[in-house]
Amino acid sequence: MIENPSREEMGQMLKKSKRIAVVGLSNNPERTSYMVSKAMQDSGYEIIPVNPAVSEVLGVKAVKALKDIEGHIDIVNVFRRSEFLPEIAKEFAEIDADIFWAQLGVENEEAYNFLKEKGYTVIMDRCIKVEHALTK
Repeated sequence: MIENPSREEMGQMLKKSKRIAVVGLSNNPERTSYMVSKAMQDSGYEIIPVNPAVSEVLGVKAVKALKDIEGHIDIVNVFRRSEFLPEIAKEFAEIDADIFWAQLGVENEEAYNFLKEKGYTVIMDRCIKVEHALTK
């Protein structure tokens, strides 16, 4: 069963975090991933687009994979369909980021259990923009 941290804990995590890698970030302003990431960028977070299909989003050069990012990542925010989460979770475990955050409507128990067993903080089926707005 997937259990998220409390809203208060999520708020603390967001206050401490600076860099968010966004897996599946679209360069289409109509897409939720774009709108949410732009709002987070406007709130002062560094957004790193992770999408092999685009070269740049929100004025930032995109990378093909999480492992292509230099430096520490606080949050990996995932905008991919739930069935892709186990694969993304494995990649996440290889880069040693702090928080695995799957967007609203995205959850996968296999990925959740894999990451929890390794001691990671995992949030699923929550919108990072909504949690940020509710806890700032």
